[in-house]
Amino acid sequence: MRISSRGPVGLGSGNPPAAAVPAEHPLALAGRLWVRYGLVVVIAWIGALKYTSYEAAGIQPLFAHSPLLSWLYHIFSVRALAAVLGTAEITAALLIAARPWWPRVSAAGSAFGVLLFASTLSFLFTTPGIAAVPAGGFPVLSVLPGQFLLKDLVLIGAALWTLGDSLGAARLQARAATGAGAPARRNDDGRTG
Repeated sequence: MRISSRGPVGLGSGNPPAAAVPAEHPLALAGRLWVRYGLVVVIAWIGALKYTSYEAAGIQPLFAHSPLLSWLYHIFSVRALAAVLGTAEITAALLIAARPWWPRVSAAGSAFGVLLFASTLSFLFTTPGIAAVPAGGFPVLSVLPGQFLLKDLVLIGAALWTLGDSLGAARLQARAATGAGAPARRNDDGRTG
């Protein structure tokens, strides 16, 4: 029998042994920080580039061929749309970075990041010239824009992870604020309360 802070633990004590919490490896912590703040840098950098005429002209064919987004050019000029997108991307990056202080705000930024990368991934299916001549039956993506857009598969995964991480932190923060450190009790019908 072991003695714990909750009293005796063992056979017949009525107290189940506490679940062991595995220690996080320092590389996992470094990886989490690198994913979050690497994503912040990438989104902010891409957003800042949207203010250049080079980037505005570069994204124009992607938007022009998108059935979901081409209508934006009826409202905005090429440069104005790029600036609006740049501002939105920089805002999303700042929100994602706010996770230590405001996890709910960070979750909103991450959700916006997911939407950004989902929309850019849609360009893989709508932009002419994505696929180059196949190499022995293997579909080959063109360097631009195909391979350029493919990186968004990883970036959307990073944004989804930061979204889940921020939502989990927001839940813990809310529990701590209400003094409900223990998980909510489930009623007979399966609802919490």
